[in-house]
Amino acid sequence: MNQSTKIPTVSIFDIPFSKLSMDDTVAYLTEAVKSGRPHQVITANPIMVMAALDNPEYKKMMQSADIIVPDGTGIVWAAGVGGDPLNERVTGFDMLHELMKVGENYRWKFFLLGTTPEVIQAAAERLQMQYPAAIIAGYRDGFFGPEQDDEVIEEIRAASPDLLFVARGADTQEPWIARYKERLGVPVMMGVGGSFDIISGKSKRAPKAFQKLRLEWFYRLLREPTRFKRMLALPKFAIKVLREKEKVTKTS
Repeated sequence: MNQSTKIPTVSIFDIPFSKLSMDDTVAYLTEAVKSGRPHQVITANPIMVMAALDNPEYKKMMQSADIIVPDGTGIVWAAGVGGDPLNERVTGFDMLHELMKVGENYRWKFFLLGTTPEVIQAAAERLQMQYPAAIIAGYRDGFFGPEQDDEVIEEIRAASPDLLFVARGADTQEPWIARYKERLGVPVMMGVGGSFDIISGKSKRAPKAFQKLRLEWFYRLLREPTRFKRMLALPKFAIKVLREKEKVTKTS
C-alpha cells in the first residue's frame, strides 16, 4: 500500500479505526519504515475507547495516531452494529510477529521497551532466535519515571531502530509514544501491551477455543482476577453501543 493512499477508516465513537486487513496493514507499515518518517500505531480495544470518552486528552492523543487497528473483538462487533463493518480483527500480538517476519527480509532493526528486566531480556532472546535475520538493536525495561525519559530516548536514538515496540500498559505506553514521537524519530512505533509477557513465556496466550469464541478477555480475567475493575469497561462499552446504535459510527 502506498503511503500517500488514505487509510479507509470507520469511526467508533469518534476514534478512527483502520479497515485494512492484517496483510494490508503490514504492507502499509512496510512503506512507513521505508519512508523514514515517524508513525505511531495504536492497537486499540473497547477499554481504550472508553478511556478516550472519559478523558479528552487521551482521545486527542488517539486521534493523532497515524493508524489505529482494531485489536479487540468488541471493536469489530461495534462497527457491525453501527452499520459500517470492519473486515477483521488485527491484533497487536500477531502484527508484532508479522512485522518481525518482514523484518527478516529487510534486515530491519527493532528496539523493545517495557515490562520487567527479566521479561524483556527473555522476549528479546526468543524473538532473536525465532527471527534470526531481524536485528534486535536494543531493549530495556519499562520501569523508569519521567525524569529518565531523556536518557531512554537517547538510548533508543543511538540504536537507530526501524521499529520500536513499547509495553508499559495502555494508559502509559500510547501517551508516551505520542509525546516523544518526533524526538524518537523511529519510523514505526507501536504499543504492544502484554505481548512480551507471552513471548518470554511468563504468560500464556488464550487457547484457540477461547480465541474462536472471542473470549480472550475472559481467559485473561480468569488468569488475572486483578484485571476485574479494568474489565468493567467492556460491559459499559457494549451497553453504550446497543443504546446508541445510530451514533456508534457517526463522526461528530
